[in-house]
Formats: sequence, structure tokens, C-alpha cells
Amino acid sequence: MRKMMLAAAAVLGAMLQPAAAQTYPAKSIQLIVPYAAGGVTDVLARALGNRLQESWGQPVVIVNKPGANSQVGAEMAAKSPTDGYTLMVTADTTITANPYLYSKLKYEAADFIPVSGLGISPQALVVHPSVPANTVGELVDYAKKNPDKIFYGTFGSGSSGHLNILSLQERTGATFTPVHYSGASPAITDLLGGHIKMMIVSIGLIAGPWETGALKVLAFGSDKRLDRKPEVPTISESIPGFRAGSWYGLFAPKGTPPDIVEKLSAETRKIYNDPAFQAQFLTPSYTFAIANGPAEFGKLISADAEHWSTIIRAAKVTAE
Repeated sequence: MRKMMLAAAAVLGAMLQPAAAQTYPAKSIQLIVPYAAGGVTDVLARALGNRLQESWGQPVVIVNKPGANSQVGAEMAAKSPTDGYTLMVTADTTITANPYLYSKLKYEAADFIPVSGLGISPQALVVHPSVPANTVGELVDYAKKNPDKIFYGTFGSGSSGHLNILSLQERTGATFTPVHYSGASPAITDLLGGHIKMMIVSIGLIAGPWETGALKVLAFGSDKRLDRKPEVPTISESIPGFRAGSWYGLFAPKGTPPDIVEKLSAETRKIYNDPAFQAQFLTPSYTFAIANGPAEFGKLISADAEHWSTIIRAAKVTAE
């Protein structure tokens, strides 16, 4: 009798799994963003939330939980119920770099299931006009002849703007000196004032001052030249294989039912691959859609984690 009851329960469980996705969502969804409001991650999350709300008829609430290089929000998301009603939208470093930067994290990358990539923002290698270099090669040569004279800004120790320049150093043998800021905006302000000389930062954040001549862009970190700015070379044209950018993605806590993950992923891909959506929310900030399924997104995460772990260990970078 007991065996029959267990078998019946197993059958019932199997029947209920698809039903969960069929009725999901039945209430409001929380999107945790482990960064302050107004940044790229927040904008992409809000755009997604608005469209999910329109599609599914349930409220989608954005919860900004900044702090400790995204650790505060990530910990909250990792410890959330696994019913598909609490999700996280974050940038790459939360998953691919923080586990190697911090000796003690209150979450692990394995605490999350990749749902879908959202967008990727190629970064620009930008310098103050006083720097006597107009190409990547000239910058590297100048830095080698003048070691420790080029101070560069980051938007936090361990941020993509920091790690990408560490990668540039490792690939070229040039030396640059970091100045860490609490965010990209104060660093850009000091770059405009000439207090620092260089940054690697999202194109959209420096497009205005660059177009007025207040800053010099030497190259983009995209895989290929951008159609909007075909005259700007890529860093990889000087340093083969070099890529600089930040990607953003949607994650669910480990244990979220696979059918709910797939439903979320399918709807997210539909939204982010819509040309009208891209024109409104992505194109203005030089962000490009990378909406893909959990398996493909997982491959990107694994490759980037391997890349950054190598760079971080070689440079002996820590962020406590």
C-alpha cells in the first residue's frame, strides 16, 4: 500500500510540474537589482519588468539593493523562495568575478540558474585629450616609456572597468595606475577634468563628451566595428581577441522549477529580440541584445568566469 501511495504521489508531482508553468505567474514578481537606480542594469530590468507586466497582467516590482559590489542584492536573491516570483537582474561581475575577488561571499554563482542574457554594452578605451596617443598602440608605447604616469579611473575595485585594464596590462606589458571610484559618473567627471587620464567604460556613458571633443576614444571593446561608428577601430585590431564590455542577465534562485525557468526565458527572449524594444531601450546606450536560452547563456557565463579567474589570480587582486 505504501509503495502504491508513493507511486501515486510521484505521478501527481509529475502532473503538477507543467501545471505550475501554466498558471505562472499568479501574483506579483520581484526583480532584484543589486545596483542603485538609474544605471544600465536598473534600466534594463525596468524595461523587462514593464513588458512582462504587459504580457502577463501581473505586477512586476523592481527592488534595488545596492552594496558591496552587488553582494547585498545577490545574497538576498540567492536566499529567496524558489517559486519563480523573486528573480535577479545583474551585471556579469556578480557571477563571473566576485567569486574570485572575495575570500568570503555570502552567495555562490551556483546559487543561481541562468534564465536569459539581456544585453551587452561594449566599452570604450577613452583618454583625456592631453594624452599623446591616438591609437591603442601609441597608448601602450607611451605607457611603457612612462610607467606609472597614466592614472586610470574605475567604477570600483573588481568592476569591469578595472578588470579590463588589468587584462590590457597582462596582454601588453604596459603599466597603468588605478584610481577607484564609487561609480562611473565621478570617475568620468575626473577624467573630463584631467585628474585621471584614462578609462575603459561603457560607450553610452561617454558618448556626449566624446562627440564634443572633450574626450578621445581610441577604440571600442566590441567584437567588430560598430555600424553606428564604423570609423572607430576595435581594441582587438591591435590586441587580437581582446574584448571589453559588460553583459547583463536574468537569473532565478537555484531550485526554481525548470518549466517556470523556460517560460521566463522564452518571454524574455521574445521581449529583448523585438526590434522596437531594442530601438527604444538598447540602441540609445550602445547596448545590444544577447537574449538566449539558459544553456547558451550558461556557456557565456562559464567562459567569462574562466577568463576573469585567470586575470584576477595573475594580478593578485582582492576586494574585501
